Amino acid sequence: MRTRLLGFLVAALLAVLAAAAPTVQAADPSPTPTVTSQECTAGGGSVEYDSDKGQWSCIGGEHDGEAVP
Repeated sequence: MRTRLLGFLVAALLAVLAAAAPTVQAADPSPTPTVTSQECTAGGGSVEYDSDKGQWSCIGGEHDGEAVP
């Protein structure tokens, strides 16, 4: 009986955690500002691939460090 109760509690806990995971991932408190490549180059920067972040970024100029979608 104890084994069944423990198994049920573990299954319920995993179900709650699995349901909460997408909500936690979607709640990004500090969204990364984005800029287009045209805005980046017009502001004096250049668009370069940042392999550490795995995304394109604006380097230099007025939009330095901002992500380029």
